Parts: sequence; structure tokens; C-alpha cells
Amino acid sequence: GSEAAGEQGQEEEAEDRLKEHLDNLLDKSAKTRQVALQSLRLAFSSKTLSEFLLERRLMLTDSLEKCLKKGKGEEQALAGTVLTLLCLQMGSGPEGEEVFRSLKPLLVSVLTDSAASPSARQSCATALGMCCYIAAADIE
Repeated sequence: GSEAAGEQGQEEEAEDRLKEHLDNLLDKSAKTRQVALQSLRLAFSSKTLSEFLLERRLMLTDSLEKCLKKGKGEEQALAGTVLTLLCLQMGSGPEGEEVFRSLKPLLVSVLTDSAASPSARQSCATALGMCCYIAAADIE
């Protein structure tokens, strides 16, 4: 009984931290956004969070879009990585496809922008390839 309650408490604490990281993606400070992206990258790559993310995918997609549009270099690279992990978490269903479809034009834009940093372009290329493989319904 107490062990299950302890696990539930840890789960709620982890979700609270994730919510805080999601909120920090909208911070004015680029450094705060980068730290949030790094934390999300770690969380998404170490645990299955599909239930938690399903409820927040639109907000997260909007936040990642802002990071890709307004961010520079490292922030764009991290946003591309987090997007890849988000697609992996969402899977090949309609939710993953929706996330991919909404951010695909922006990924292509950063990828083809010669002024963008090489790490941002590489990250967006990886995100484009992985998300296309996982979530694109259209064969082409």
C-alpha cells in the first residue's frame, strides 16, 4: 500500500516537473528555454510519457514551433531533437501525424536556411526524417 502511494507521489512530482519545463519553453530567456528543452529531451528519452503528452501535444507543438522560429543555434537544435522524441512518444497514429504535419514546413524552413547553424539544420533534418518515417501517413 505505502509503496504504491510512494510511486504515485513520485509520478505526480515528475509530472509537475514536466509541466514546469513545458511552461519554461515560453520564457523570454533563451537560456531558460534551452534548459527546459534539455530537461524534456532527457525525460522523453528515458520514459514513456504518451498519456501525459497526449493531453499536452498541442501546447508542446506550439512551444516547439516558437523555439524553432525565434530561437537560434542550440535552441533550434534542441527543439528539433525534442520534436523527434515527441513523434516517437506519439507513435504512428493520428496524434503523431498531426504533430508532424503541423511542424514539417518549419523543419524544412530551418533545414534549407543557409543562415541557420549547422547543428540546427542537422537536428531539423534528423527530425524531418524520423518523424516522416514514424508519423507520415502520406507515402510520398
